[in-house]
Amino acid sequence: MKKYEVMYIINASVEDDKRAALIESVSGIVTKNGGKVNKTDEWGMRDFAYRIDDMTKGYYVVSAFEADNACVKEFDRLLGLNTNIVRFMITKAEAPVQEAK
Repeated sequence: MKKYEVMYIINASVEDDKRAALIESVSGIVTKNGGKVNKTDEWGMRDFAYRIDDMTKGYYVVSAFEADNACVKEFDRLLGLNTNIVRFMITKAEAPVQEAK
């Protein structure tokens, strides 16, 4: 399995309890498809640099996970279908740089 990170923005109008459930369900997508979530950081409510669909704020979340290609493909598909997620980006985690001796 390869290591990935995903940053996603939740619509600011989603209530706190529903937002917590949404974050849990996003992590559940990875685990149900054979992946493993290593860490989830909630960055909180932040202003956008520009308006997105008449919104100026969103709730930012970053998760690190391990998954195979099929899991990442399904994860990408399901995040794209969720209307409460404004934007998201999945990136491959970089391997640590080893110093030359």
